[in-house]
Amino acid sequence: MPTRAIPLFLAMTFLITWGIVGFYVLNPELASRWFGPISGSHPLFFLATWAPAIAAIVLVLFHAGTAGLRGFLSRLLLWRAPSGWVVFVLIGLPLVFMAGSLIKNGPVLAPLPSEGAGPMVAVMLMMLFLGPIEELGWRGVLQPLLQRHMAPVWSGALIGAIWGLWHLPAFYLAGTVFGGWNFLPFFIGNVVLAVLVTPILNRTGGSLLWPMLFHWQLITPFWPDAQPWDTWILAIVAIVVIWWNRETMFTREGAVTEVIPPHAALQEAR
Repeated sequence: MPTRAIPLFLAMTFLITWGIVGFYVLNPELASRWFGPISGSHPLFFLATWAPAIAAIVLVLFHAGTAGLRGFLSRLLLWRAPSGWVVFVLIGLPLVFMAGSLIKNGPVLAPLPSEGAGPMVAVMLMMLFLGPIEELGWRGVLQPLLQRHMAPVWSGALIGAIWGLWHLPAFYLAGTVFGGWNFLPFFIGNVVLAVLVTPILNRTGGSLLWPMLFHWQLITPFWPDAQPWDTWILAIVAIVVIWWNRETMFTREGAVTEVIPPHAALQEAR
């Protein structure tokens, strides 16, 4: 996929999301009458959230066809990762939320509803098919294309800023979790998270599985509300990660720059 695909990817992503959310923000009565009240489980909310993935799939199909799409999706099967990153994603991230909650005298885990853990498990599974799907676009297409021209740390920071801006209309949308949040800490958090997930992408050879699991941990309902301390803790972690990986974060050596893995393209050619 050529680098010139970046503007089209961004245009498609923002047009879908801002178009759907903007309709509900600017004319909520008409939007609700036509499509029903918006919520985190509304089909249009899913569609707006999936915009980066939709744009990514359309562009991969356009430039490489169905064979290219199979190669692109094969990155979901890249499960090998350094043990340190495995521990961080599976254990470290929950500990960050627990620590942030404890700092503000909150619970270790989110309180269970009166119905028990069942509804939370259902939400957790639903979340797997919501936010993490975005990674097909952000880390699947945009980051490899940007890393052809800039060091990983700067590509991560730029994606984080774009990612945060992309969410902006949702903060004016009643009926969703964003409606009660403050945008600036969220925006800073997006930049921090995008930088933090960058070495995971590169150290796993472009895996989409681990960035998706990383994203899933951020929205798992069992972890307590730790705002704003989770952002500050993760910012400290990001600084440590950048310093620890400074030889690869500030140079393009070892950075993933291909949307479709070369080995997948070679297998398709055979």
